[in-house]
Amino acid sequence: MALLLAFGRALQIRYARGYQPPGRRRCRYRAGRLTAVVVTLGEITDGNREAVLALRVAPGQERFVGSVRSALADAAEYPHAKPWYRAVCAGGQPVGFVMVSWNVEPQPPEIIGPWFLWKLLIDERHQGRGYGLDVVRQVAELVRAEGATELLTSYVPQDGGPAGFYQRLGFVPTGEFDGNGEVIVRLVLP
Repeated sequence: MALLLAFGRALQIRYARGYQPPGRRRCRYRAGRLTAVVVTLGEITDGNREAVLALRVAPGQERFVGSVRSALADAAEYPHAKPWYRAVCAGGQPVGFVMVSWNVEPQPPEIIGPWFLWKLLIDERHQGRGYGLDVVRQVAELVRAEGATELLTSYVPQDGGPAGFYQRLGFVPTGEFDGNGEVIVRLVLP
């Protein structure tokens, strides 16, 4: 009995410290119980638009990730980049935003592709829960199903930036930079 209690307490500690089981469900430890949260990618609608536009990154991250509003303006300005964007939702509420150039003809340095993760934003209140990881995995699965063999993205090469996040996901530098000096990285899709 003591062994079972110790094992149960160890699981509670692992979940409370951010342990994430495989798959898209994220478990949170809340007041003595675990709750599963499913991360979904949904269209931006009249019903969720204001909540999505209100999403913000943590202070200091603005130099790496622009706002949802600026991303939607970029999508309108560059329709030839074939922007595909979605609200990232957890528990039915918007927690982030993602935008991809969808099977586009590359036109470096302005348009990188064919499959380019153009924007990934997780709201500051929801960071550290594995949502970004889930989003990248879902996007990778979606583009792989469309015939993609790689997913590209870029990041600002400065301290405190997302380089480590992308490295942990398996992205590797291509040796190229975009027109703004961002490092272009590639995730090979088996």
